[in-house]
Amino acid sequence: MNTPLLNTQPSCDDDFDPASLTCAEALAQISAQIRPIEDLEQVALRSALGRVLGAPVISRINVPGHINSAMDGYAVRAEDIPVDGIASLKVAGSSFAGRPWLEPLTAGSAVRIMTGAVVPEGADTILPQEQVEAGDGQIRLDGRHKRGQHVRAAGEDIAIGDEVLCKGQFVNPAELGLLASLGIPEVTVIRRPRVAFFSTGDELRSLGETLRPGDVHDSNRYTLHGMLTRIGAEMIDMGVVVDDPEALAAAFARASKVADVVITSGGVSVGEADYTREILTRLGQVHFWKIAMKPGRPLAFGHLGKALFFGLPGNPVSVMVTFYEFVQPALRRLMGLEPAPRILLKARTVGELKKRPGRIEFQRGILHQSADGALEVRATGDQGSGILSSMVQANCFIVLDMDTGKVPAGSLVEVELFNGLVQGFC
Repeated sequence: MNTPLLNTQPSCDDDFDPASLTCAEALAQISAQIRPIEDLEQVALRSALGRVLGAPVISRINVPGHINSAMDGYAVRAEDIPVDGIASLKVAGSSFAGRPWLEPLTAGSAVRIMTGAVVPEGADTILPQEQVEAGDGQIRLDGRHKRGQHVRAAGEDIAIGDEVLCKGQFVNPAELGLLASLGIPEVTVIRRPRVAFFSTGDELRSLGETLRPGDVHDSNRYTLHGMLTRIGAEMIDMGVVVDDPEALAAAFARASKVADVVITSGGVSVGEADYTREILTRLGQVHFWKIAMKPGRPLAFGHLGKALFFGLPGNPVSVMVTFYEFVQPALRRLMGLEPAPRILLKARTVGELKKRPGRIEFQRGILHQSADGALEVRATGDQGSGILSSMVQANCFIVLDMDTGKVPAGSLVEVELFNGLVQGFC
């Protein structure tokens, strides 16, 4: 074996770099630097979807608001249910949802009632319509029924004074409906995080611009726009910034004044990191810039003034992986949300997976259920960090830990489903 002659540094081609943080260490450092947004806003109910509540919601009404029937049938007095044999009761009227029977129920009488309708005064039991004989304005019943059956009490779901939703709760469609059921027209929510983002690189061209030799279209800003939209951030798209110290410094300074979070893509690889770090150190600080992961090792995190800074890699897949694994949890915390549980499933590999120990890998996979009901996963093919089509084909990440080497076909591996991870917080 030949001894290397050059004094080299670890590169993205190496699988171990002692200067890199583990994913857990990076997440802990990021979390320690974040203070949730405290600014509050009042929004109309329909605008609250996808927002985070900034104050608890206290009910001012009972739900249901009245004693009502849980079934279609007949409202009766329990005293009129026979102990033995069969009894007959006169049907005095009907109670429908929105059209209640307003007279008290007298002895020997019943009221035809529908699900959700108000139970008449004096009645305390509902007889399902299938368990009586009806005809000629009367019903016949036996003794199988119990006092209070199929009656829903006022406030059974929610009572006046109950805290129905807590501060920091995310508003999904169910919460929206619940708030509407309480007659609440607007709610207090936490201000959306303001995120400024731009791409760096002399070779990048925006859509509509002519590509010269060596140029590429800037896809990362569109990917970031989509991911930030799903989260519900307020976005400031600053376009493409050329590889020029003064232009980059000006962009950083401008972004830090208007945003809670600044995200860049590109400009943090080994050849450019000192350049970027020097500017960031002048304007703020860098807490770390390498993580033991693939794809996405060159990830910078720090501060620009009061704004958080994430310098994502330039390759498209690396942008998406680092965003979902690090930026999205940070934005959750900034929005006042609790950390989302990381749900990993076990699946059997269809083919061999190539890997060398030293870094955690997020390979793109396609998860499906086999004929025998087992979960199976196969890689999308080439796992290069520039192959954005692998993210389009995939429905999960195959998560291979740092110590794992080549994975034989038929092995059990952990997978992280895109559903839920890449579709926002709902």
